[in-house]
Amino acid sequence: MTRSTVTVLRLLALSALTAFAGVAAGQDYPQRPVRFVIPVPPGGATDGLARILGQKLTGAWGQQMVIDNRPGAGGNIAADIVAHTPPDGHTLIMVGLWHAANLSLFPKLSYHPLRSFAPITQVVAIDTFLVAHPSVPVRNVKELIALARAQPGVLNYASGGNGSSPHMAMELFKSMTNVNIVHVPYKGTESVIGLLRGETAMIFENLISVGAHVKTGKLKVLAVGSAKRSASMPEVPTVAESGVPGYEISLWFGMLGPAGMPAALVSKIQRDVSGVLKMPDVRERLATLAADPVGSTPDAFEALIRSEITKWEKVVRSAGLKVD
Repeated sequence: MTRSTVTVLRLLALSALTAFAGVAAGQDYPQRPVRFVIPVPPGGATDGLARILGQKLTGAWGQQMVIDNRPGAGGNIAADIVAHTPPDGHTLIMVGLWHAANLSLFPKLSYHPLRSFAPITQVVAIDTFLVAHPSVPVRNVKELIALARAQPGVLNYASGGNGSSPHMAMELFKSMTNVNIVHVPYKGTESVIGLLRGETAMIFENLISVGAHVKTGKLKVLAVGSAKRSASMPEVPTVAESGVPGYEISLWFGMLGPAGMPAALVSKIQRDVSGVLKMPDVRERLATLAADPVGSTPDAFEALIRSEITKWEKVVRSAGLKVD
């Protein structure tokens, strides 16, 4: 090998190290399109929020944020992909409540919801509503509980699959009210279609998925799952004030990267996402969806996931839930 060849190789290596150092420090990021893995099919809350973020971050970064829908296995397919990619910030994932619940639901995971990821930020908190098909002869939660107790195993509810937010929300409701309402899992947003057809009686869902159908009278709202009434529908009582004291569920969506991402890079992405969430047009769009922008720190988001793992482990154990 000639001296000139050695010099060229050293320069190339130095250039590569300099580029890596720049990315690690959050500088010169991103250097190519960013893959944003979404664990659900197109449509629905998770996908909709991802596309809002993707559009704005594409403009801010000067690199395309590519939405990559990878549904299936309760979000595990998408999570596995991201958990095993290089921690350079060019592959990220949007997760929700199910990400914490899956640790208890699935006996064998190829990743850990905390150890395999770098928490970046909680993006939003979203109110979830208990809605029913108009044919169900109840007007409120108290009447629903009475009907379910009078006819155990007759009523059913829809969800977007095992471990999905609607699934866990209703299982929490069942555990706190001692009612037998049968779970009917669908694939993603097909759950709302099934409810509209009258195949199921009810669902816990967000306004992104059911708001239009509530406005047209195709579905009726019984309550909101959050601790306080929703600003989007203040006339709707909470589940807690409707006869189930202590009931509380708020959907959350957040961004993760693979474990091992440099702290400075995580901080940069968090700041950029937080900046997007402060944009007036983004806040306006989120408000119509009963979604509150958050933009939390990585540490705060990690603490949320940790607390959610504990919460849903208790629900899963109490209900005897298990997914093979």
